Amino acid sequence: MKNFSQINFDFTDANSAPNSSPAGGLRIKSLKNNSENEIREIINNEPVPPKSTRGRKSLKTLSGEIDLINIPEDEILFQRQYYAIGEVAEMFHVNASLLRYWETEFDILQPRKNRKGDRHFRPVDIKNLQLIHDLLRRRKLTIEGAKDFLKRNKKSQERFELIHSLQKMKGFLLEIKASL
Repeated sequence: MKNFSQINFDFTDANSAPNSSPAGGLRIKSLKNNSENEIREIINNEPVPPKSTRGRKSLKTLSGEIDLINIPEDEILFQRQYYAIGEVAEMFHVNASLLRYWETEFDILQPRKNRKGDRHFRPVDIKNLQLIHDLLRRRKLTIEGAKDFLKRNKKSQERFELIHSLQKMKGFLLEIKASL
Protein backbone atom coordinates (compact mmCIF):
# COMPACT_ATOMS: atom_id res chain seq x y z
CA MET A 1 0.00 0.00 0.00
CA LYS A 2 1.28 3.42 -0.90
CA ASN A 3 1.29 6.35 1.47
CA PHE A 4 -0.48 9.18 -0.25
CA SER A 5 0.68 12.68 0.45
CA GLN A 6 -2.07 14.94 -0.76
CA ILE A 7 -3.83 17.99 0.53
CA ASN A 8 -7.56 18.56 0.11
CA PHE A 9 -8.98 22.05 -0.01
CA ASP A 10 -12.55 22.62 1.09
CA PHE A 11 -13.86 26.01 -0.09
CA THR A 12 -16.95 26.43 2.01
CA ASP A 13 -18.42 29.66 3.25
CA ALA A 14 -16.49 30.68 6.36
CA ASN A 15 -19.62 32.19 7.95
CA SER A 16 -21.65 28.98 7.65
CA ALA A 17 -19.03 26.74 9.21
CA PRO A 18 -19.19 26.70 13.02
CA ASN A 19 -15.48 25.96 13.36
CA SER A 20 -14.23 28.32 10.70
CA SER A 21 -10.53 28.65 10.30
CA PRO A 22 -8.63 31.93 10.14
CA ALA A 23 -7.82 31.21 6.48
CA GLY A 24 -11.26 32.40 5.39
CA GLY A 25 -13.06 29.08 5.45
CA LEU A 26 -10.22 27.10 3.93
CA ARG A 27 -9.86 23.76 5.68
CA ILE A 28 -6.87 21.59 4.93
CA LYS A 29 -6.89 17.84 5.53
CA SER A 30 -3.76 15.78 5.41
CA LEU A 31 -4.11 12.31 3.91
CA LYS A 32 -0.71 11.04 4.89
CA ASN A 33 -1.65 8.43 7.52
CA ASN A 34 -5.08 7.39 6.25
CA SER A 35 -6.05 4.03 4.78
CA GLU A 36 -7.06 3.67 1.16
CA ASN A 37 -10.79 3.51 1.98
CA GLU A 38 -10.53 6.59 4.20
CA ILE A 39 -8.78 8.48 1.42
CA ARG A 40 -11.51 7.55 -1.09
CA GLU A 41 -14.12 8.60 1.44
CA ILE A 42 -12.43 11.97 2.00
CA ILE A 43 -11.84 12.69 -1.68
CA ASN A 44 -15.25 11.61 -2.99
CA ASN A 45 -17.24 12.68 0.08
CA GLU A 46 -19.12 9.40 0.03
CA PRO A 47 -18.76 6.37 2.27
CA VAL A 48 -16.92 3.39 0.86
CA PRO A 49 -18.48 0.00 1.64
CA PRO A 50 -16.35 -2.26 3.83
CA LYS A 51 -14.42 -5.09 2.27
CA SER A 52 -16.44 -8.18 1.49
CA THR A 53 -16.48 -10.86 4.15
CA ARG A 54 -17.11 -13.61 1.64
CA GLY A 55 -14.55 -16.24 0.82
CA ARG A 56 -11.85 -17.67 3.01
CA LYS A 57 -10.99 -16.13 6.31
CA SER A 58 -7.41 -15.20 7.01
CA LEU A 59 -5.34 -17.37 9.34
CA LYS A 60 -5.17 -14.47 11.77
CA THR A 61 -8.96 -14.29 11.93
CA LEU A 62 -9.27 -18.05 12.31
CA SER A 63 -6.74 -18.19 15.13
CA GLY A 64 -8.64 -15.45 16.95
CA GLU A 65 -11.89 -17.41 16.68
CA ILE A 66 -10.52 -20.64 18.15
CA ASP A 67 -11.24 -19.62 21.71
CA LEU A 68 -14.76 -18.51 20.81
CA ILE A 69 -16.27 -21.97 20.38
CA ASN A 70 -19.19 -22.23 22.73
CA ILE A 71 -19.76 -25.88 23.61
CA PRO A 72 -21.68 -26.45 26.84
CA GLU A 73 -20.29 -28.57 29.66
CA ASP A 74 -20.75 -32.34 29.35
CA GLU A 75 -23.55 -32.44 31.91
CA ILE A 76 -25.57 -29.90 29.92
CA LEU A 77 -24.52 -31.29 26.53
CA PHE A 78 -25.64 -34.83 27.28
CA GLN A 79 -29.07 -33.75 28.59
CA ARG A 80 -30.36 -33.68 25.01
CA GLN A 81 -30.13 -36.57 22.58
CA TYR A 82 -29.85 -34.55 19.38
CA TYR A 83 -28.81 -31.08 18.24
CA ALA A 84 -29.78 -29.53 14.91
CA ILE A 85 -27.02 -28.64 12.48
CA GLY A 86 -27.74 -24.92 12.94
CA GLU A 87 -27.22 -25.16 16.71
CA VAL A 88 -23.95 -27.03 16.23
CA ALA A 89 -22.78 -24.51 13.63
CA GLU A 90 -23.45 -21.71 16.13
CA MET A 91 -21.48 -23.55 18.82
CA PHE A 92 -18.41 -23.69 16.59
CA HIS A 93 -18.99 -20.35 14.80
CA VAL A 94 -18.81 -22.01 11.39
CA ASN A 95 -21.22 -22.45 8.50
CA ALA A 96 -23.45 -25.50 8.35
CA SER A 97 -21.95 -26.28 4.95
CA LEU A 98 -18.55 -26.71 6.58
CA LEU A 99 -20.02 -29.25 9.00
CA ARG A 100 -21.57 -31.14 6.10
CA TYR A 101 -18.20 -31.13 4.34
CA TRP A 102 -16.40 -32.42 7.43
CA GLU A 103 -19.03 -35.15 7.66
CA THR A 104 -18.07 -36.37 4.19
CA GLU A 105 -14.35 -36.22 4.96
CA PHE A 106 -14.21 -37.78 8.42
CA ASP A 107 -15.65 -41.22 9.15
CA ILE A 108 -16.02 -40.57 12.89
CA LEU A 109 -18.76 -38.02 12.19
CA GLN A 110 -22.06 -39.80 11.64
CA PRO A 111 -24.99 -37.53 12.47
CA ARG A 112 -28.46 -39.05 12.25
CA LYS A 113 -30.65 -38.00 9.36
CA ASN A 114 -34.43 -38.00 9.38
CA ARG A 115 -36.64 -38.80 6.39
CA LYS A 116 -36.46 -35.20 5.28
CA GLY A 117 -32.64 -35.35 5.31
CA ASP A 118 -32.06 -33.00 8.24
CA ARG A 119 -28.93 -33.79 10.20
CA HIS A 120 -29.16 -34.22 13.95
CA PHE A 121 -25.89 -34.40 15.86
CA ARG A 122 -25.57 -36.52 18.98
CA PRO A 123 -23.40 -35.27 21.85
CA VAL A 124 -20.77 -37.83 20.81
CA ASP A 125 -20.70 -36.29 17.34
CA ILE A 126 -20.24 -32.85 18.88
CA LYS A 127 -17.27 -34.15 20.89
CA ASN A 128 -15.79 -35.59 17.68
CA LEU A 129 -16.39 -32.26 15.94
CA GLN A 130 -14.58 -30.54 18.77
CA LEU A 131 -11.57 -32.80 18.17
CA ILE A 132 -11.66 -32.20 14.41
CA HIS A 133 -12.05 -28.45 14.91
CA ASP A 134 -9.03 -28.50 17.22
CA LEU A 135 -6.91 -30.41 14.72
CA LEU A 136 -7.84 -28.22 11.77
CA ARG A 137 -8.07 -24.78 13.37
CA ARG A 138 -5.72 -24.73 16.37
CA ARG A 139 -3.08 -27.18 15.23
CA LYS A 140 -3.55 -26.05 11.62
CA LEU A 141 -3.38 -29.54 10.11
CA THR A 142 -4.68 -30.19 6.64
CA ILE A 143 -7.69 -32.46 6.16
CA GLU A 144 -5.40 -35.30 5.10
CA GLY A 145 -3.12 -34.65 8.08
CA ALA A 146 -6.07 -34.72 10.46
CA LYS A 147 -7.30 -38.00 8.91
CA ASP A 148 -3.86 -39.55 9.35
CA PHE A 149 -3.68 -38.29 12.93
CA LEU A 150 -7.05 -39.87 13.75
CA LYS A 151 -6.04 -43.17 12.12
CA ARG A 152 -2.69 -43.38 13.91
CA ASN A 153 -3.98 -42.24 17.30
CA LYS A 154 -7.01 -44.31 18.16
CA LYS A 155 -7.02 -42.86 21.68
CA SER A 156 -6.71 -39.30 20.44
CA GLN A 157 -10.23 -38.49 21.71
CA GLU A 158 -9.26 -39.49 25.26
CA ARG A 159 -6.04 -37.48 25.06
CA PHE A 160 -7.94 -34.47 23.73
CA GLU A 161 -10.44 -34.67 26.59
CA LEU A 162 -7.58 -34.94 29.09
CA ILE A 163 -5.87 -31.88 27.63
CA HIS A 164 -9.17 -29.99 27.63
CA SER A 165 -9.82 -30.80 31.30
CA LEU A 166 -6.28 -29.77 32.22
CA GLN A 167 -6.78 -26.44 30.43
CA LYS A 168 -9.96 -25.87 32.43
CA MET A 169 -8.11 -26.66 35.64
CA LYS A 170 -5.33 -24.25 34.67
CA GLY A 171 -7.89 -21.50 34.06
CA PHE A 172 -9.50 -22.18 37.42
CA LEU A 173 -6.15 -22.03 39.22
CA LEU A 174 -5.25 -18.79 37.42
CA GLU A 175 -8.56 -17.29 38.61
CA ILE A 176 -7.74 -18.29 42.18
CA LYS A 177 -4.25 -16.80 41.84
CA ALA A 178 -5.69 -13.55 40.50
CA SER A 179 -8.15 -13.27 43.39
CA LEU A 180 -5.39 -13.59 46.02
